[in-house]
Amino acid sequence: MKIKIDMKKFAAWFDDRLALTPIFKYMTHKEVPQHEHSFWYYTGSSILLFLAIQIVTGIMLALYYQPTLEGATASIERIMTELPLGWLVRSVHSWGATFMIAFVMVHLLAIWFTKSYRKPREATWMTGMMLLVVSMMFGFTGYLLPWDDLSLAATKVGTNIPVAIPVVGKWVTQFLRGGDDVTGDTLTRFFIFHVCVMPLILFAILAIHVLLVQKEGMSIPLKDELAKKKVPSLPFWPNFVLREVVIWLVLFGVFMTIALAFAPSLGPTADLLAPAPEGVKPEWYFLFLFQTLKIFPANMGPVTGEFVAVLIIVITIVIIFFLPFIDNKPEGKKGKIFQYLGIIGVIYAIVFSIWSLL
Repeated sequence: MKIKIDMKKFAAWFDDRLALTPIFKYMTHKEVPQHEHSFWYYTGSSILLFLAIQIVTGIMLALYYQPTLEGATASIERIMTELPLGWLVRSVHSWGATFMIAFVMVHLLAIWFTKSYRKPREATWMTGMMLLVVSMMFGFTGYLLPWDDLSLAATKVGTNIPVAIPVVGKWVTQFLRGGDDVTGDTLTRFFIFHVCVMPLILFAILAIHVLLVQKEGMSIPLKDELAKKKVPSLPFWPNFVLREVVIWLVLFGVFMTIALAFAPSLGPTADLLAPAPEGVKPEWYFLFLFQTLKIFPANMGPVTGEFVAVLIIVITIVIIFFLPFIDNKPEGKKGKIFQYLGIIGVIYAIVFSIWSLL
């Protein structure tokens, strides 16, 4: 018995159920402003490229990874040595985290210095900040999964930081570790955070962020907005999309070259009873925070130096999160102050990261 399918009717049914036509019409009519800062638009879409790479390689690794004390390091070693191109998949996933977090940071800095967080895009900035925090938490939870000596020691240091927070600090540390110390329970918990909890949070925030970008559109330079200057635009489809594809291909080429040439190694299996190895350092995006904690003395009067450092870091993050409401007149004197503070912050992060490495 032959079953004939009318493709036109099927396409019409499919389109009616998913309402694709309005989306395609929106894409064909959407335009992207063209000005001296237009290049930074591409940093946002590049984040999606590396997110897609992380999803695909993460699923491939999860198929063979075992989140147990006995199987974690052994399963990673098997992936790297026995599975065809397993070492490359792990390298791509490892470097993908670095590239993704780096592009999120660059994208947010571009928004900061062009003051694109100004009204009506305050919520877009705030969801972007959330995405940065979630991306860094992805890196933090994923760092422990190889379960080698360095990842164990770094996780002990990282999860011990909240202890400095009064009242809730100890509870936060115990919640992250699944107990008083980093154990096999911590490994299982971090794996669940990494592959279940964090992706759900990321996709929810990302959906809101993309929706806000589409609703409010892309910003133009502040001076052009104040002068009510008409800025030329470029059709999103196909012109802007084709340019994005070219940039994606170049980025992907550079990214794969680095992943091939500098594949990450695997240290000795973690020993819960062994002392921490010397020179333990977190991933590069935590280095300046790590060094900030180290410059404070052990005790500062009635409180510890670590508490003061954590308090300063938390207050700074809160200020940056609510930046659009604090810098509510970016064209004035306040706007210039935050411009200089942004430059000082970048220099501070670079200098302290290098200091930590040295």
